[in-house]
Amino acid sequence: MQNKTIFDKLGGQANIDAAVVKFYQKVLSDPSVSHYFKNTDMKKQTEMQQKFLTMAFGGPNNYKGRDMKAGHAGLGITTAAFNTIVKHLGDTLKEMGVPAEVIAEAAAVAETTRADIVEIK
Repeated sequence: MQNKTIFDKLGGQANIDAAVVKFYQKVLSDPSVSHYFKNTDMKKQTEMQQKFLTMAFGGPNNYKGRDMKAGHAGLGITTAAFNTIVKHLGDTLKEMGVPAEVIAEAAAVAETTRADIVEIK
């Protein structure tokens, strides 16, 4: 039997889509990171993030956005901000009843993007 992807473990597209909506509610309510999104079309951002996480977690690849380095260049994202964003993702998944080991797998995927996103250590 083939190992399930994180996409499958999270319950597929509908659950990832719902998680991204909840995740951005947390992010936009957090003054320590919400300023990164002040000039962002959040409808488009949410759709892009849903497609990116679907692809990153082993689901269908419909992501057509820029790579992580280009997409975050010039934003001045700090290590602390990146850590906060990953925490919001983990908290969202926990609230949705996702098991801790699957949250850890999702966080490990997010961690692979750190070098391309963080500009200020």
